[in-house]
Amino acid sequence: MVGSGFSGLSASSHLAQAGFDVEVFEKNTMPGGRAQQFQSEGYTFDMGPSWYWMPDVFEHYFASFGKKVGDYYRLKRLDPSYAVYFGKDHKMDIPADYGELRRLFETYEPGSGAALDKFLAEAEYKYEVGINDLVYKPGLSLTEFFDWRVVKGAVRLQLLSSLSAHVRKYFTNPYLIELLEFPVLFLGAMPNKTPALYSLMNYADIKLGTWYPENGMYDIVRAMTALAEELGVKITCKAPVEKILTENGKAIGVRVNGEDHHADVVISSADYHHTEQNLLAPEERNYSEKYWESRTMAPSSLLYYVGLNKKIDGILHHNLFFDTDFEKHAKEIYTAPAWPENPLFYVSATSKTDPGTAPEGCENLFILIPTAPGLKETPEIKEIYFQKVMDRMEDLLEQSIRKNVTFRRDFACTDFMSEYNSFKGNAYGLANTLKQTAVLKPSLKNKKITGLYYTGQLTVPGPGVPPSLISGKVVADQVSKAFL
Repeated sequence: MVGSGFSGLSASSHLAQAGFDVEVFEKNTMPGGRAQQFQSEGYTFDMGPSWYWMPDVFEHYFASFGKKVGDYYRLKRLDPSYAVYFGKDHKMDIPADYGELRRLFETYEPGSGAALDKFLAEAEYKYEVGINDLVYKPGLSLTEFFDWRVVKGAVRLQLLSSLSAHVRKYFTNPYLIELLEFPVLFLGAMPNKTPALYSLMNYADIKLGTWYPENGMYDIVRAMTALAEELGVKITCKAPVEKILTENGKAIGVRVNGEDHHADVVISSADYHHTEQNLLAPEERNYSEKYWESRTMAPSSLLYYVGLNKKIDGILHHNLFFDTDFEKHAKEIYTAPAWPENPLFYVSATSKTDPGTAPEGCENLFILIPTAPGLKETPEIKEIYFQKVMDRMEDLLEQSIRKNVTFRRDFACTDFMSEYNSFKGNAYGLANTLKQTAVLKPSLKNKKITGLYYTGQLTVPGPGVPPSLISGKVVADQVSKAFL
């Protein structure tokens, strides 16, 4: 196994359970892929994913091995789930209780409570079909989708209409529209280019809730690593794979730090583009560089890990600063890639829920600005955007912040490339557009080399932590069918 991200750990455990001897090689110093964690000056920062949605997917994953999430870590449901800042003196706290949320909607648009009921009933159907049926398909043939439940519900899944149009069928208030469109901001396309199928994300958000593992998101990695090792998986860190070994059209192992390790099957959970372009000969690749250049990528991110020597009043664990033009920033990511003029941004303050992530009386901030992939940052650019964020936070929250910064670490597009071999420095994989869905995603199976497979956010089912867990199971099932 190349890489120990969520998909790699998932595939490894499923294969070990099936009877395979599994060895994982990870280039970084700890398992987890993009879900790294670091500590400095008394602060603990999760470097990657920060939202815990779709708790049922995690329960299903551990149940596959006769385990429960509670065997490894405890969860707390956040209430409010998150806050949205639309401007000075205009903050929307999103309650975990559905009845309270429904009443909140009514204050913005009379009749929107009943509209939300109907909107979420459709979203629930999409979630049930999408998460329980569609995402477990390997995407190798269209015949996989000739399933009566899927065919019968094709119209209700709304693959051919946009999320933007779908939301506007139910709501006219611009703040409610932004709230319902925000989950797809990281899926890699404008809401008017994203299939309405992805309103299933609204069901995950509103009905299934926002949660937090007691010691941070890295608790998931610790749990999956512990489970894998219980099943006999061997994980070696600081072990970058330099080459996938092949012979007579068959994968026979990998080269790590100059040493060859032989195997009957090789799976790469590393970046798909990196695997093909750097670990295989040109004639062994599924896709050319031209193919990759034609793909629509999800955003990159400009990240700041910040420690403050005081607490901030008013913010929650998750905070969305949507006080600037949503559509303009989206265009600067997807349509006309450029450094955004006035970006939306996200702030996670884990110390609000978990005081242990910061020294006593201090605050831990994870600040994320979505950016177009492939933009080259400089120290000057990173400083400019940090000051923009500080200006906006201090204005909206009406308190000083920047003078209380005692720790700061930046992470941007070039870091995604160097740390994770990420294509164009993307943070979330391929955009979830209709032309990059299911069988139209890069194949999980190498078409030229027997015994070589791919898993992770650039293949089925797509980006995000829950889909990556599912991707690992999907590829493990394909390997088991072929080799057992």
